[in-house]
Amino acid sequence: MNTKLTLKLNKRSIERAKRYAHKNKKSLSAIVENYFNMITEKENNDEFEISPNVLELSGIIKLDADFDLKEAYGKHLEEKYLDE
Repeated sequence: MNTKLTLKLNKRSIERAKRYAHKNKKSLSAIVENYFNMITEKENNDEFEISPNVLELSGIIKLDADFDLKEAYGKHLEEKYLDE
Protein backbone atom coordinates (compact mmCIF):
# COMPACT_ATOMS: atom_id res chain seq x y z
CA MET A 1 0.00 0.00 0.00
CA ASN A 2 1.39 3.38 -0.98
CA THR A 3 1.16 6.36 1.34
CA LYS A 4 1.81 10.00 0.53
CA LEU A 5 4.85 11.69 2.10
CA THR A 6 5.51 15.43 2.04
CA LEU A 7 9.10 16.64 2.26
CA LYS A 8 10.51 20.16 2.59
CA LEU A 9 13.75 20.42 0.63
CA ASN A 10 15.97 23.08 -0.84
CA LYS A 11 14.69 24.11 -4.30
CA ARG A 12 18.09 23.45 -5.89
CA SER A 13 18.16 19.94 -4.44
CA ILE A 14 14.72 19.22 -5.82
CA GLU A 15 15.64 20.41 -9.31
CA ARG A 16 18.83 18.36 -9.30
CA ALA A 17 16.91 15.30 -8.11
CA LYS A 18 14.31 15.78 -10.84
CA ARG A 19 17.04 15.95 -13.51
CA TYR A 20 18.68 12.83 -12.07
CA ALA A 21 15.36 10.98 -12.03
CA HIS A 22 14.55 12.00 -15.61
CA LYS A 23 18.02 11.04 -16.82
CA ASN A 24 17.71 7.62 -15.16
CA LYS A 25 14.08 7.13 -16.21
CA LYS A 26 12.87 6.78 -12.62
CA SER A 27 10.37 8.67 -10.53
CA LEU A 28 11.46 10.71 -7.53
CA SER A 29 9.20 8.52 -5.41
CA ALA A 30 11.02 5.38 -6.58
CA ILE A 31 14.41 6.94 -5.87
CA VAL A 32 13.39 8.03 -2.37
CA GLU A 33 11.82 4.65 -1.64
CA ASN A 34 14.95 2.83 -2.82
CA TYR A 35 17.10 5.08 -0.65
CA PHE A 36 14.92 4.49 2.41
CA ASN A 37 15.07 0.74 1.79
CA MET A 38 18.84 0.87 1.40
CA ILE A 39 19.50 2.75 4.65
CA THR A 40 17.09 0.64 6.69
CA GLU A 41 18.42 -2.64 5.28
CA LYS A 42 21.94 -1.46 6.13
CA GLU A 43 20.93 -1.34 9.80
CA ASN A 44 19.91 -4.99 9.61
CA ASN A 45 23.08 -6.08 7.81
CA ASP A 46 26.16 -4.95 9.75
CA GLU A 47 28.56 -7.17 7.79
CA PHE A 48 29.52 -4.57 5.15
CA GLU A 49 28.22 -1.56 3.29
CA ILE A 50 27.75 -1.53 -0.48
CA SER A 51 27.77 1.93 -2.00
CA PRO A 52 24.98 2.97 -4.37
CA ASN A 53 27.51 3.17 -7.23
CA VAL A 54 28.51 -0.44 -6.71
CA LEU A 55 24.87 -1.50 -6.52
CA GLU A 56 24.23 0.15 -9.90
CA LEU A 57 27.14 -1.79 -11.42
CA SER A 58 26.08 -5.15 -10.00
CA GLY A 59 25.27 -7.61 -12.75
CA ILE A 60 26.85 -5.63 -15.59
CA ILE A 61 29.72 -8.08 -16.13
CA LYS A 62 28.72 -11.59 -17.12
CA LEU A 63 31.34 -14.25 -16.38
CA ASP A 64 31.42 -17.84 -17.53
CA ALA A 65 30.14 -20.31 -14.94
CA ASP A 66 33.59 -21.94 -14.69
CA PHE A 67 35.48 -18.63 -14.28
CA ASP A 68 37.66 -18.71 -11.14
CA LEU A 69 37.75 -15.15 -9.83
CA LYS A 70 40.27 -15.89 -7.05
CA GLU A 71 42.65 -17.52 -9.52
CA ALA A 72 42.37 -14.63 -11.96
CA TYR A 73 42.96 -12.08 -9.21
CA GLY A 74 45.97 -14.08 -7.95
CA LYS A 75 47.48 -14.06 -11.45
CA HIS A 76 46.83 -10.33 -11.70
CA LEU A 77 48.68 -9.69 -8.42
CA GLU A 78 51.60 -11.88 -9.49
CA GLU A 79 51.95 -10.00 -12.77
CA LYS A 80 51.59 -6.64 -11.07
CA TYR A 81 54.22 -7.18 -8.40
CA LEU A 82 56.63 -9.45 -10.24
CA ASP A 83 56.99 -6.96 -13.11
CA GLU A 84 58.19 -4.15 -10.80
